[in-house]
Amino acid sequence: MDTPEDSVTTDDESVITESGNTEDVFPRSYVQELRDENARYRQRAQRADDLAQEVFYLRTAALGKLADPSDLPFSPGLLDDLPALEQAVDDLVATKPHLAVRRPFGDVGQGVSGAAGIDLAGLLRKAAG
Repeated sequence: MDTPEDSVTTDDESVITESGNTEDVFPRSYVQELRDENARYRQRAQRADDLAQEVFYLRTAALGKLADPSDLPFSPGLLDDLPALEQAVDDLVATKPHLAVRRPFGDVGQGVSGAAGIDLAGLLRKAAG
């Protein structure tokens, strides 16, 4: 391979090596432009990936079947197929029931219970009288 010392640059942006081969060389500004453009595309792609994961977890949370929607690993294939996403959540809950959302039902000892018929003013009058 030729080293920079073995080559000579001509005015037409090509390099002539001592062996007589010519190699095309792009101006530094053009190469920098291409690198900057590529960096912007990488940033856009990363942002799109981040948004896809967020949409995935929001759709998983909207199903209301998992206590923590991040328990289902991200899968780009499930992003556009809602029945498959629901099936994946159901399969996960079937194999790991402790990940399912827990909703209390019945009398859990909170809230109003039988206090609707009590008249506090009547109790005070009765005790004073």
